[in-house]
Amino acid sequence: STFAAWTSGQWYISHTPSPMIMITIIIAIMMKLGLAPTHAWYPEVLQGSTMNTALIMSTWQKLAPLALLFMLHHHLPTNIMLALGAVSALIGGWAGLIQTQTRKIMAFSSIAHMGWLIIALNLSPTLAAMTLTIYIIATTAMFMSFNITTTKTLVDMGTMFTQSLPLTTLTALTLMSLGGLPPMTGFTPKWLILNELCSTKLMLLSTLMAAASLPSLYFYIRMNYLTVLTAPPNTTTTEHKWRFTNPLNPILPLTMTTAILLLPVTPLL
Repeated sequence: STFAAWTSGQWYISHTPSPMIMITIIIAIMMKLGLAPTHAWYPEVLQGSTMNTALIMSTWQKLAPLALLFMLHHHLPTNIMLALGAVSALIGGWAGLIQTQTRKIMAFSSIAHMGWLIIALNLSPTLAAMTLTIYIIATTAMFMSFNITTTKTLVDMGTMFTQSLPLTTLTALTLMSLGGLPPMTGFTPKWLILNELCSTKLMLLSTLMAAASLPSLYFYIRMNYLTVLTAPPNTTTTEHKWRFTNPLNPILPLTMTTAILLLPVTPLL
């Protein structure tokens, strides 16, 4: 806003006419959101944080910069925003393939989802708001699950069932929702965004975004495999904590249920 006041005499960034000011604002907001190519700090900071801090950084911290983007969406350069969204979706998916730490995986998942959200913002602010809501719900559910089961690496996911068998099942389904796999809730925003891209004749971008979602889906499926498919049912002498304690946060079942079962209400949107 100071830059806008210097050049135009107005403190309102929503009325900023200068392309240079808009590009400066976009770069600052992209860095705040951790979007590619200004994302290098984000996975490292999440890896060095606790699960609760990582949850806040992946959800609550994004609201303020996204609010600014919503205010400015009529003035944003469409080509630049679409390019940033596509690059973020690609980098978020491909870079997540080589990660073994759950917080870094969620960081690159966040980068990919923000790419989809930025593209949705150029198509429809309402669609972007719905995408953000579903992202926050699913991400909150995953971080709370990791926090309760103290899951920090992919190796730890193989022993989640000793903490809570129902929670392990719901976590696996939520991972599929984050990957945008039908019939989970996470399929809704990707479906609607691709539909809007095709409606506006952006076939190449819609194809690129659909392809960019495949690496992300792969590492979600890999996490699911380690969670529910590497330990077949058998008799064991290991203590199963879920039989004796119930440490679940009451918010967790609500967020997981919402992240999994909202696809049938899509026709009402």
